[in-house]
Amino acid sequence: MTCSEETPSFRLAYVPGVTPAKWVRVWNERLPDVPLTLVGVSAAEAPDMLRDGGADAGLVRLPIDRTALSAIPLYTETTVVVVPKDHLVAAVDEVTTADLADELVLHPLDDTLDWERPPGRPANERPATTADAVALVAAGIGLLVVPQSLARLHHRKDLTYRPVTDAPGSSVALSWLELEDGTTDLVEEFIGIVRGRTVNSTRGRAKPPAQDRSAKDKRAETGGARRKPAAGGRSATGRTAGRSTGKKTDGRSTGKNPRGGSGGRSAGRGKPRRRS
Repeated sequence: MTCSEETPSFRLAYVPGVTPAKWVRVWNERLPDVPLTLVGVSAAEAPDMLRDGGADAGLVRLPIDRTALSAIPLYTETTVVVVPKDHLVAAVDEVTTADLADELVLHPLDDTLDWERPPGRPANERPATTADAVALVAAGIGLLVVPQSLARLHHRKDLTYRPVTDAPGSSVALSWLELEDGTTDLVEEFIGIVRGRTVNSTRGRAKPPAQDRSAKDKRAETGGARRKPAAGGRSATGRTAGRSTGKKTDGRSTGKNPRGGSGGRSAGRGKPRRRS
């Protein structure tokens, strides 16, 4: 027997420094029958991959050319400067771009920070990649300003980094190709996951089964039926009537003391009569 429909799958592109693990874990829990494949791609190549259908959605760095693409900004990273551990910058907690004015600052070709003008003195040549620039910093040739996740990705024991307080941040977004007939169901599922929707609130999820609601209604009806006779059978009037015909009434009519004995205090324990 041949199946006419292909097994559904989902391809998620992601750029260096972005870690989609937490969203992939939720996807696998909610849609175990739909495998998710991660596709690593450079920041520059990610938009074209989405347009060409190489991935269903992608975690990209803004800004991007949004021609035919939709994007939802997710978060913005801190920007840091990568320096050798024995550099003066390593002695402080944070710096500004003005503090880097006299430094040789490398500007790789794959840089994604939206600079009006990069800080520091430019190098004669731009490194091809961020990884190449990190190697040059380790060799003592200049400094590098990058998103913090890239500094962690290319971590070396002989390097450290410090925040640059007035540098532009790097925004990460979820992007996908907007089709003529709208967003696909699987893309909507992933949008719901990254936005933190619960299983019941995610678009396209089925409502709770009707039998669950019927069972709840039955329990409510049963509970109401039990309360009704209880209210009529054990009323406050009935309890009061029971007490009014109990011990105190009988005690007064027979002359018995409620504590026991046959008669009151005056009858059983009067003063002895004086002899005449």
